Amino acid sequence: MAKRAVLIGCNYPGTKAELRGCINDVWRMHKCLTNIYGFSEKDIIVLIDTDRSYTQPTGKNVRLALSKLIRSAKSGDVLFVHYSGHGTRLPAELDEEDTTGYDECIVPTDMNLITDDDFRQFVDKVPRGCKITIVSDCCHSGGLIEATKEQIGDSTNDHEAPQNNSPSLFHFTNFLHRNMEQQDQEQEEDTIVKNRSLPLSTLTDILKEKSGKEDIEPGKMRHTLFNIFGEDASPRVKKFMNSVISKLQQGRSGESGGHRIMGLVGDLAQHLFEQKLDEDDDHDHDHDHDHDLDHDDERANANATRGGSKKEENAALIKRNLLDCGILLSGCQSDQTSADACPKGNSETAYGAFSNVIQGIMEENDGAVTNRELVLKARAMLKRQGFSQKPGLYCSDSNVNAPFVLN
Repeated sequence: MAKRAVLIGCNYPGTKAELRGCINDVWRMHKCLTNIYGFSEKDIIVLIDTDRSYTQPTGKNVRLALSKLIRSAKSGDVLFVHYSGHGTRLPAELDEEDTTGYDECIVPTDMNLITDDDFRQFVDKVPRGCKITIVSDCCHSGGLIEATKEQIGDSTNDHEAPQNNSPSLFHFTNFLHRNMEQQDQEQEEDTIVKNRSLPLSTLTDILKEKSGKEDIEPGKMRHTLFNIFGEDASPRVKKFMNSVISKLQQGRSGESGGHRIMGLVGDLAQHLFEQKLDEDDDHDHDHDHDHDLDHDDERANANATRGGSKKEENAALIKRNLLDCGILLSGCQSDQTSADACPKGNSETAYGAFSNVIQGIMEENDGAVTNRELVLKARAMLKRQGFSQKPGLYCSDSNVNAPFVLN
């Protein structure tokens, strides 16, 4: 049995998005994995943006690291991913269903977003008999693996869901400000607290600075990401742009809707999209043949029922839940922010609130803790410390009380 991990930390030094505790989170997690859970240093990939001698956590590099982690996996292996950095949300497309109404995303250092659907694709490639645990210490991290069952949390459970789920950017921005003010009031005066949410307005400003383009708008973020990153953009973004091209081509053939789509595309020429678009979603797909064929067949059969009766859809969801090997421990709910704390303004002691408490729990229990226990204890500790964020657990029923990290 092999144990492999990818640890990702983004402090975004010198930018409007700068954080202080993310790299510290990574190195403490590295220590926990090696000292407590027996991971070998050679099997841990570290991506950080404060030391050029390490692989930089760009969108492309993060996807490559995750692809490598999964391609190397065999039945019985333990896979672990820890992300510490900013999170953001893109309103879901009008013709798509999403339990939260948004695409939850992590924010690599180059702003090349990785979405919840991208994480779902990665998890679906993990071979049967192998588990992958993802710890995400960023804002809006609830539901970061799309379509994974929520076991502990308030993001998708109907009886606990927030009342105001409008995807309005105005209301969403106001919510972030209120949440941040509350966090500021709750913390001790000598601790500087920032949230790990990147508003679309800030993302837009940073992309303008990095790309030199001034015609970037928050409402056209998928177009922008594709235009800037091309083949290296999120498969989710490329899928969206493929749909845009298809509708554009229909419009040029005389079908309705073409003029509206052309307006969405703006000045970006169609041939630019066609040159950049990667129909295979990810250029690493050539390596996918190593995965368990039965596992893939069962996924395909579950997906094939989509569009059928409600009974068939429910059967597909049950089947997915039974097969799902992904385990997500989120630092907060999908509509919440996670805290980046810096005691006495000293960057050397800065930390992510969620990473800090779960690492403390691991050390205190010498690693002997279940996924459920870890999340519930983290919730209680964060509340005592004055943080309003509520960690979540997303996984199949069989993994709720399974040992954290261990198979």
